[in-house]
Amino acid sequence: MADRSRTGAKKKEKKSDEKAPDKERTKEKNAKKPEKVVKKSEKLAEKKSAKLAEKTPEQSEAGEESRAAEAEGATGITTEENGEFQPIELPPFEIVKGEQMSPFYFKFQFRNVEYSSGRNKTLLCYRVDTAGGSTEPLKGYMEDEHTTAHAEEAFFQQVLPNPSQEADVTWYVSSSPCADCAAKLASVLQQRKHLKLCVFSSRLFECEEPEVVQGLRALAGAGCKLRMMKPSDFVHVWETYVDKEEESFSPWEDCQDNYNYYVEKLAEILK
Repeated sequence: MADRSRTGAKKKEKKSDEKAPDKERTKEKNAKKPEKVVKKSEKLAEKKSAKLAEKTPEQSEAGEESRAAEAEGATGITTEENGEFQPIELPPFEIVKGEQMSPFYFKFQFRNVEYSSGRNKTLLCYRVDTAGGSTEPLKGYMEDEHTTAHAEEAFFQQVLPNPSQEADVTWYVSSSPCADCAAKLASVLQQRKHLKLCVFSSRLFECEEPEVVQGLRALAGAGCKLRMMKPSDFVHVWETYVDKEEESFSPWEDCQDNYNYYVEKLAEILK
């Protein structure tokens, strides 16, 4: 949400960039230090070589194998035949899925502040009601770190993969969908004619960016009901989707004011 936290973050980045030349000059000064430092390192290298020479061949070989194993585990594999380095591909972050989230996650990620610095996850609480209400509603939550598929997209891959299933889906999300997710959700709703989706958002994500505005309008045009979370909705999420134990919750002091602010913003987008 280009809620203004994103704009603020950009300003901070510009300030840090302006200080960069000073850091570069500092690095250059450090690089031009007298050669005494070099000589010290050379002496240390000589001492280290002498110590290695004192080791038996077996000890040296074991040390090399240990260092090779450490290097392989941390960065990649070096083949003995041609010495080529083969990097290991690290697995992507996985979407976290469960029935209830921690109270801390809820209180921090779901707070409907205007400036949302540090809230880089999307938490999505869902309820799936099947046609006729013959079965118990499916409930749970998902979270992402904006590194692979976002929670909105992952929901239809992991929770509701059947394209022909008829269902009423309700989401409570920490922030509204980004431009890409809005476009994908609109496409899903156009393909799944028996699916109804209602999204309650705590905050609007980058709501001043033209592509986000266009995406939310397209999503609403595809039949999705877009709403902002009011104080009673936060209480509902706390009671239903948070592993609270005996802890109680009351909406924060500015919850109603922030709700009113976002309601006006959403109305401007969808008009």
